[in-house]
Amino acid sequence: MTKEAHSLITKAILRFIAGMGILSLAVFLSAGSIRYWHGWVYIVTFIILMLLSFTWLHRHDKALLERRLHSREREDEQRVFVILSSVLTIAIYVVPGLDYRYGWSSVSLFVVLPAEVLFVVSYLLFFRVMQENSYASRVVEVQEDQKVIDTGMYRIVRHPMYMAMSLFYISTPLVLGSYAGLIPAILFPIVLSLRIKNEEKVLEERLKGYREYKERVRYRMIPYIW
Repeated sequence: MTKEAHSLITKAILRFIAGMGILSLAVFLSAGSIRYWHGWVYIVTFIILMLLSFTWLHRHDKALLERRLHSREREDEQRVFVILSSVLTIAIYVVPGLDYRYGWSSVSLFVVLPAEVLFVVSYLLFFRVMQENSYASRVVEVQEDQKVIDTGMYRIVRHPMYMAMSLFYISTPLVLGSYAGLIPAILFPIVLSLRIKNEEKVLEERLKGYREYKERVRYRMIPYIW
């Protein structure tokens, strides 16, 4: 194993541990109990999905894995959206914990189970987008020799990753057994829609063929609607 590959793995593992640690603290500290079984189901499922995607990226697309670890936005306007998204993400995990602690709402198992399925499907859609688009960075940028991707889900919507993220975060509070958590979760796609407007402006200016792609694919994030 080369020094660069070892460094990439180390960085990815540390980021994974830190992310899961912060997520676990947010969920269980807000719930005030480790008996919060919804939290355990969610976190274990999330860990399995992330480990599977990490393994695939490490074997098949190390360049994308490295890009996914880069999260510093260069566009000033995008930094605002990153802050808003971060606040909402924290709320999406903290509010359900508080809901569990104070009993604000009660979600039936017949709702939790379909939400769990949607959660898994949304992550798999997210992962499929990464397989389809090796340029899928976490930040708004145009990379050297980047090309417009118009295959797979990109034939239906221009931002399938954002579509998957929206489903992911909307399903999250339901898996965590909370209706109250839907409030920040529903706001998340709205922030993404604002991010898209700025992102498409950057892509039109810097990515060859993107204007033509917009003419071919009408819908931004929601098939046949928007």
